[in-house]
Amino acid sequence: MAKRKTPKAKKPTKITNEQLSKMQDLVSNVNQTQFEIGRLESQKHSMLHNVAVINDKLTLMKSEFEKEYGTSDINVQTGEIRYSNNEQTN
Repeated sequence: MAKRKTPKAKKPTKITNEQLSKMQDLVSNVNQTQFEIGRLESQKHSMLHNVAVINDKLTLMKSEFEKEYGTSDINVQTGEIRYSNNEQTN
């Protein structure tokens, strides 16, 4: 084999400072966005827990209405108790 007359070109060992800065900004944006997603998921979890607690309280209140009025069919806007046709008021 013949010897090479021109030396091999050296491969770059680093990216440019501009490329590094852009890459760091993008990675920082990804990290910040992932952090925000985690924060929002934590808030979502807390809010879903609150909904479950409120639903439990509503179920308990409906049970109390059943005992007191014989029905839990109540108009939320007016407070009117709706009895079924075969029920009579006390």
